[in-house]
Amino acid sequence: MAKELLSLIVPCYNEQEALPYFYKEVTKVLGQLDCDCEMLFINDGSKDGTLDVLKGLAEKDKRIKYFSFSRNFGKEAAMFAGFCNASGDYVAVMDADMQDPPSLLPKMLELIHSGEYDSVATRRVSRSGEPVLRSWFARKFYRLINRISDADIVDGARDFRLMKKEMVEAIIAMGENNRFSKGIFGWIGFRTCWLPYENVERVAGKTKWNFWQLFGYGINGIINFSEAPMNLASGFGIAMTAIAFLFLIFIVVRRVVLGDPVAGWASTMCVIIFIGGLQMFCMGIMGQYIAKTYSESKHRPHYIIAESNDENAKKVG
Repeated sequence: MAKELLSLIVPCYNEQEALPYFYKEVTKVLGQLDCDCEMLFINDGSKDGTLDVLKGLAEKDKRIKYFSFSRNFGKEAAMFAGFCNASGDYVAVMDADMQDPPSLLPKMLELIHSGEYDSVATRRVSRSGEPVLRSWFARKFYRLINRISDADIVDGARDFRLMKKEMVEAIIAMGENNRFSKGIFGWIGFRTCWLPYENVERVAGKTKWNFWQLFGYGINGIINFSEAPMNLASGFGIAMTAIAFLFLIFIVVRRVVLGDPVAGWASTMCVIIFIGGLQMFCMGIMGQYIAKTYSESKHRPHYIIAESNDENAKKVG
């Protein structure tokens, strides 16, 4: 009887320093598993020697498949490319910087083999070594998005998870271009076990995410999985209309009954500026949704693979 196949998806962007450490550790862990394995490294338009390192590893280990993008499409596209090209009974996603400990894989596989779960996901229970401001905003983001959307995202959730093939097929079926995988994982459902672990520092190199990139990623997640911002804009519009109507009645009554002319250009300008700013804010919210709709309507591919050692690779997806 053939052994089960585990597909390991590893997005890479400028990870030439971390890859040797990752490969050494992950191969040691995979040797403990009673299953076959394929490792899919997705080179997301790296500007360093990541592709050369992957080619060198692929020459000595036939389990390795590398897929090199024509440019940088982003981590979401890299994960999607991995899902489209994975052929395993189980599929795992993890980073190459060792912040997703390969040592957790045996426990994850054991839990999914129990039959109680369709996926085993990891979450950090601490944020040691992370900037205080970034940690605070991250916690507030998880609380906010769970409150205003139907995406079930656990605080500290990582992309590092092990899934059954059926769950991966469901993820691929969600072919939206503006992807937010943490939200997608929660939205499609399936029985998920959360495996906690302590935060781990990068083994080498520097993080590819700064505060503003993470902030934009969070906004993208909210726009993709919630209509609350649009409803907020509508609420502002209704409230300001009501307030303006009440002020109009007040001014008319004051002029007719008291004969007191309305004075004060400063207060008038303040009101105009405030309402104008509120209108621009609401238009900006609606613009975000329109921009997402426009992007989806173009049906551009999520990724383009320029080079791969897999003859059967789905090069455009």
